Amino acid sequence: MIKAGIIGATGYAGAELVRLLLQREDVEIVWYGSRSYAGEDFASIYRSVSHVSHPVCKDDDMTALADMADVIFTATPQGFCASHITEEILSKAKVIDLSADFRIKDVGIYEQWYQLQHASPQFIEEAVYGLSEINREKIKKARLIANPGCYPTCSFLTLYPLVKEGLIDANTIIIDAKSGTSGAGRSANVPSLYCEVNESMKPYGVASHRHTPEIEEQLSYAAGGPVTISFTPHLVPMNRGILVTAYASLLKKMTAEEVKAVYQTYYGNEYFVRVMELGQVPQTRWVEGSNFADIAFQLDSRTGRIVMMGAIDNMVKGAAGQAMQNMNLMFGLPENMGLKQIPVFP
Repeated sequence: MIKAGIIGATGYAGAELVRLLLQREDVEIVWYGSRSYAGEDFASIYRSVSHVSHPVCKDDDMTALADMADVIFTATPQGFCASHITEEILSKAKVIDLSADFRIKDVGIYEQWYQLQHASPQFIEEAVYGLSEINREKIKKARLIANPGCYPTCSFLTLYPLVKEGLIDANTIIIDAKSGTSGAGRSANVPSLYCEVNESMKPYGVASHRHTPEIEEQLSYAAGGPVTISFTPHLVPMNRGILVTAYASLLKKMTAEEVKAVYQTYYGNEYFVRVMELGQVPQTRWVEGSNFADIAFQLDSRTGRIVMMGAIDNMVKGAAGQAMQNMNLMFGLPENMGLKQIPVFP
């Protein structure tokens, strides 16, 4: 039995972790951490679990939690995990951080984009970037996982095979991404109000979104050199889902069958990455509620470019599901354990 604790259990990502973990017979949630709702019944906040459990929310004491748990999930804003993590905690429990605190290896870049002073840079080098399909073997041995961001997960999986093989000019990459409103979190703020979002669509974080350096860093590892991208996210009026459409110049002429063969080489044996048939395009509705990523592409012979497309559920593969996928690897379990949910439709 794996004993798990969640700090930030009442946010969207934390609650999604609760939903996924409660379905497992081999996991016991021993700590529902929530500074905002400490002392309240978790099931009174999320009545979807009222028939399963009535735990009382606790505070965000990671040190106390480390004495009770085998694994700690921190579904918290940037800065929290870095401010609280210690060697003592890591000596007792594995930590999977869903924030950006340990995703970026260059402290200066993190501090520049997140406008925070990093509180524990001594752990950055040790932290493993938790994209299971790429870093599987490192994740198995890790104490500290930097769970990837939702946009970076979808963007990187969509682009990785062609960047890794040197088939596209990585510095011509343009990423147009669209996300449902759950990506903004559960905190009340005017831009996320129903009347502000419904029947509208808008770009945000133009040329300044904080996921940009994370995407660039991971693509740079794949390319074997610095990569600079243009990344523009958009907010769309739906609850869940991310759709990425990425553009880049091909470095050599290729047929669609040759490109698909490259994707199949990298993802043919991956349970969660589904390479679509030629001519198909991903849709967020076909991944909703699941840990799957749907990937497709289209060659543009007129311009010599390729259009690469990907879709994920930002709450599952983009957050809680990926965190649980990493937990499975860390504890030597089948990677898809507890994550075989078929997408929900309609």
